[in-house]
Formats: sequence, C-alpha cells, structure tokens
Amino acid sequence: MNVALRVVVAAGLIAGAVALSAQTRPAEERLAALEASQKEILKQLAELKLMIAQLRQPMPPPAAAAAPSAAGAPRPAGAVPPGLAIPTTPIPIDGAASRGSATAKVTLVEFSDFQCPFCGRYSRDTFEQIVRDYVDTGKVRYVFKNFPIESLHPRAFRSAQAGECAKRQGKFWDLHTRLFANQSALGEPDFIAHARLIGLDTNAFASCLAGDSTTARIRQDMTDGRPLSITGTPAFFFGTAQGNSVRVQRRLTGAKSYAEFKANIDVLLAQPAPQ
Repeated sequence: MNVALRVVVAAGLIAGAVALSAQTRPAEERLAALEASQKEILKQLAELKLMIAQLRQPMPPPAAAAAPSAAGAPRPAGAVPPGLAIPTTPIPIDGAASRGSATAKVTLVEFSDFQCPFCGRYSRDTFEQIVRDYVDTGKVRYVFKNFPIESLHPRAFRSAQAGECAKRQGKFWDLHTRLFANQSALGEPDFIAHARLIGLDTNAFASCLAGDSTTARIRQDMTDGRPLSITGTPAFFFGTAQGNSVRVQRRLTGAKSYAEFKANIDVLLAQPAPQ
C-alpha cells in the first residue's frame, strides 16, 4: 500500500472511531477517546513523515543492481548500491551493549531508536532469528548503539536511557526485547513496570533513570554514528572487530528481511581470515 493510500485509510479509520465514540459514550469517555485519537494521529503522522523521508532518498537507476563492478564482475548479492558507500571510519564499540563471542569472525553493529517503528519491526520479525542462527552459534558478535531520532520520536532518548540503566544490571537485552515489543508503552511508569517484569532492582533502576549518568554514553553513540552517513534507523554495519572498534565491510539500512542479513553475513564468513 503506498503512503498516500495509507494516510487516507488511517485517517478514515480514526475519524470513524471518533464518530462512533461520540455517539455511544458519556462525555468524559468521549473526551478520553478524543485525546487517545489525537495521540494516535500524531504517532501515525510521525511514522508517515519518516516513511516519506526515506522514500525520497535518491535511488540508483533500475539497471544499477545488475551493473558490473569496476573489475568487470557483476555486483554480488547484498552489495551496497551506489551512493551508500562503505565508511572508512572504524566504529567504536567499547562499552556498547553486545552479545555473542568476542572472537566471532563477523561483528554486526546496529544503530537504533527504541521508538522507531522500523526498528521495532526489525526487532520483532528478524532479530531473534539472526541471534539463533549466527550469534548463539558463535559466528557473529552483535553490538547495539543508540541513535535516537529526537525530532521524530520524543520518547526515544529517554528509552535509550532506560536501556543503559538496564545494562548496568546486566539486563539490557531483556529490556531491549520488552521496549521494542511495547513501543506504545514508553512512559516513565512503563519503564518501571518493564524493569519489574524482567527482574531488575527497580529502586536502583529508578535512581539511574532519575540521574543524568547515561546521557554522555548515548550522545557518544550518536556522535560515533555521524561519520557513517546514517540516513535512517535501524542502520546496520557488518565488519571485522579490531580491538575496541569495527572495520566496516558491508551495510544495510531499514527493516530488511532475514535473507538480506544472511546474504551479507555469509559473504563475510566465507572470506579468508585476515592475516
């Protein structure tokens, strides 16, 4: 469904829901329903704005995907299209949340935003399969970097702080799963409820959230992402760990399919180990 049609359908559904509420509910309930509808409209508009921005990004000509490389060979599956160059700047990963073997041949770095709908879709649909097939088997180390898009997602930075506070208790990935599974519940009481459900010390967690000790970590992640020409979240970089950084060899942007991740990872796994 194209963006324009999605806007029309969404607007029609919301208008219908509001009209029905006005006819069947008492005044206080109608007011609450209107407020909820307004919040939903703002949420959908923000998501659509991000979708439109991504759709407006320059695309390569249709023939580009089959165009030969500089050496004359066809571009391999999963190769980066023109205009989305592989960054030469290594990505620092020291202190970032990670899972998998530190000696894995491939390191996959994700820059993400807990309120981003595309990040949520990727987390729910694809992430766990990558973990099962590659991370848990020792082939890939997975690293998470914060990249909240504050202009679109007002709860993204605060959610990143919640993730950093959970990381201090060794529960980052547990909260990661809950936040992406419950993107409509990213308020202050929600964070405490999530923390309780995953077994965190809620007093220590609340104290961490009340302070400002995680801000520098998140801002540093965002700074680390700027030289990488990130055009949207989630953004993924595949490469080889070199100490506390990653030398990037391939990249993807968006909630891509598992098959696309598999193609990129398998190419790197098949390469000879660096001498």
